[in-house]
Amino acid sequence: MSKFYLLLWLRWAARVTLCSTLMAIILSFFITAYLYINQGMPSFNTEVISALLQIFKFWFPVVWSLTLLLALFRSLKYVFNSCICGYELKLLSCGSKDVIEEIGYGNLVKVWRKWFMLIIWLVGAQMILSLVFTYLFSSYSSVFEWFDIYFLFVEVLIAGYFSFILLVGRCKQVKVIKC
Repeated sequence: MSKFYLLLWLRWAARVTLCSTLMAIILSFFITAYLYINQGMPSFNTEVISALLQIFKFWFPVVWSLTLLLALFRSLKYVFNSCICGYELKLLSCGSKDVIEEIGYGNLVKVWRKWFMLIIWLVGAQMILSLVFTYLFSSYSSVFEWFDIYFLFVEVLIAGYFSFILLVGRCKQVKVIKC
């Protein structure tokens, strides 16, 4: 069973990472291109290229924060109905015990809210542990010196593993079934 959760988490983590970063790169590129065009498209030289890279680097973490939320919602759909090591997560319909074979995003809203709150609590607990560890064993004096979207992303990925294990117990609509 632990191999099932590990492989499920690896597939989920790969999907979330690829979707969120690709969407963030594309959106940051379009924002940078829009700003470049809006400034009259100056000819390329080292200063202009450096400025465009700085704009891209500024917008990437901001946009990635938003695309991460979207990727988290979209990725939950692909967690269900995939046979991994003889087990699969099944989504049950509301009010009955019928399995939903073709899952739409509308079927996921109630489950996603519970799962997302579970991830928020797990990330919060990890942040407290990280803060204690940082305070005791490092020279950082403030949370904001080391906390950014990159650190948060790693925390979300770690919390995602434990959330799949806890989701089955917290949500009556999700069951692990042998396949």
